[in-house]
This record gives sequence, C-alpha cells and structure tokens, in this order.
Amino acid sequence: MSADAQAPAVDAPLTGAEAVVLVGGRGMRLRPLTLSAPKPMLPTAGVPFLSHLLSRIRQAGIRHVVLGTSYKAEVFAEHFGDGSRFGLDLEYVVEEEPLDTAGAVRNVADRLRADDVLVFNGDIISGVDLRGLVATHRDNAADVTLHLVKVDDPRRFGCVPTDAAGRVTAFLEKTDNPPVDQINAGCYVFRRPVIDAIPAGRPVSVERETFPGLLDAGARLQGHVDASYWLDMGTPEAFVRGSADLVLGVVPSAALPAEPGEALLLPGAEVAGDADVRGGSTIGRGCTVGPGARVTGSVLFDGARIGAGAVVERSVIGANAQVGPGSVVRGAIIGDGATIGERCELLDGIRVWPGVEIPAVGVRFSADA
Repeated sequence: MSADAQAPAVDAPLTGAEAVVLVGGRGMRLRPLTLSAPKPMLPTAGVPFLSHLLSRIRQAGIRHVVLGTSYKAEVFAEHFGDGSRFGLDLEYVVEEEPLDTAGAVRNVADRLRADDVLVFNGDIISGVDLRGLVATHRDNAADVTLHLVKVDDPRRFGCVPTDAAGRVTAFLEKTDNPPVDQINAGCYVFRRPVIDAIPAGRPVSVERETFPGLLDAGARLQGHVDASYWLDMGTPEAFVRGSADLVLGVVPSAALPAEPGEALLLPGAEVAGDADVRGGSTIGRGCTVGPGARVTGSVLFDGARIGAGAVVERSVIGANAQVGPGSVVRGAIIGDGATIGERCELLDGIRVWPGVEIPAVGVRFSADA
C-alpha cells in the first residue's frame, strides 16, 4: 500500500485547531496539464500534490480539514472520500462563484469547529513547522498569524515587514528595493471570530482587504518567520522542480510512495537497462523508457512512452503521451495523449496540447524562437 493510501505517523493531537485548504483555482498557468485535473490533483512525486499537504497536516496532529473547492470539485471527493483512509476527517465546500482568498475562507465558516484555523493555499509546498506556527499564534494571542518565509530575491513578491516583537506592520507591493526579505508564504492561522467577520457572499482578498483592514483596526497580526523550504507550484517550471525535490528528499513528505532517491518508478513502469533516469524524476505507472534514453528532473504521467535515445529534461510528459526516438524535450510540457515524432526538439517553455501530433523529423520548436 502506498503512503498515499494510508495515514502517516502523527504527532500528538493539536487540540483546538483545524485546517482549511483552498483548492478552487483553475490552474491557468499550468495549462494544458490542468485541462484534465485540478492543479492540486496533478501527479506530483507519485501521488496527487494535495496528498503531500494533507500528510503534513495529519502529521502535525490536525484531523478535521475542510477543502474549499470549485474547478472540477468532484475529483477531490472521488479520490480522498471522507478522509478516513488518510487518518483525516474531510469535508468539502464548493465555491459556486470566485470569492478570492478571504471570501473562500468565509465560505466554509459554517463547517468550522475549532478556535484556531490553519488556512493553506493549495498550491504551495513548504517545510514550515506547523505546530511551531500554531505555538507562535497562541503565545502572542494573535488574531491572525502569517507564515513569512525569507527568500533570496524578494523583488518578485510583495514583502511583509515585522517589528522587533514579530508583529506585522505593513503589506507592501512588489518593488525593486524591498525593505525586507520576508514574504507572505500563503499559510495562516486565524482566530475563528476573524473568519466570521469577513464579509460573506462576495470576493474578498486577504492581502488587499482583510489583512490591511485588520491592521487599521489595531488587530494583532503576528509573523512566524523562517527560512524553510517554500515553493509556489503554480508554473510548469516550479511544478517540475517541486516534484523532483520531493523525490530527492529535499523536502520530506510522508506521502512519498517510496524512499527518496534519484528517481521514483511507480508500479508497471519499464526502464531499459541502459537508460539513464535521475534528478528526482518520476516514471508513472505503465510508462516505458527506451534503450539509451535519458530522463532528468522530469515527471512522466501514467502510460507515457519515451523512445530509444530520446532526452527529456525538466519537463512533464502527459498521460499516454509519446516522445519519439532521438527527440529532445527540454523545459517543455507535453499534454495527455500527444505524440512527438522522431528527432524533434521541443525547448524552452514549449507546451503541446493534448492529442496533438508532431510527426515531422528534425523539426525544432522553441518558445524563444
């Protein structure tokens, strides 16, 4: 039985706390992968990405989790059910119209039972100590506690300064000269009354409305700052990197179906003896990797086939897609059921839609061309 199908080892129960996971986005930046599945359900290091997050929540001692769904909502319940197989008590709330981050949290308020509610963006992979995050929240009697992560280059993000006591002082937009290197990591702890006070039935943003409004009202917004692993899985490049880091063990996950290593081969995968598979690659169920082929830091969904001598690097190959002998796929996304002919080159951000056939020999495609 894979780790995705059983409850991981768990810390002592974290009393008075529960979790909300926001998984309603359409994943437009990951198309065409998300044409067939919501982003949190894409195969990531052998299991749906959401499995890794739920295993961390369970390990922290939290049992009750509410999923705020929207796009292809039925897929979540079909896979996870009531959560008992994973040692969780799962509920689902479907968002009929887009409500933004705070609005989505308010939309599930009637399912909440605890005093402290951890809220997760469902496309973030992180190594933050969840019990430590809750301890920071409680020790400071905060209204909301934000996980803030230090990054090497905060210019791509809005930054969140804190004072000497760790209290949040502002929410700043992206700038070329950010005053601090800590950013909003998309994970929060709310006191229940704060959630109940969010306006219901309309879009509300935590970053643009809820948090600034709380600051103006004198509420206590606390920062929990660390330098743990953190990655927004919203782009193809990040998705591939995150999956590889999970396989390599750079970020631990109890949902990983095998011990960390250079590659993860799922049941039924066939790899030729002289093929080279490494860099945290995942080879899905029923996949074949032909003689002399090289697969590095990539994700092959179930049933994908890689021809003899082909090279696949930092790419995603969709379910039942084919890469012909001698072809090179580097930094590309190949949709489900697509066919890449012999000796083609697909490079630098190319995306091939599901079912598309590229039969030409020697054709080179690049997003930079």
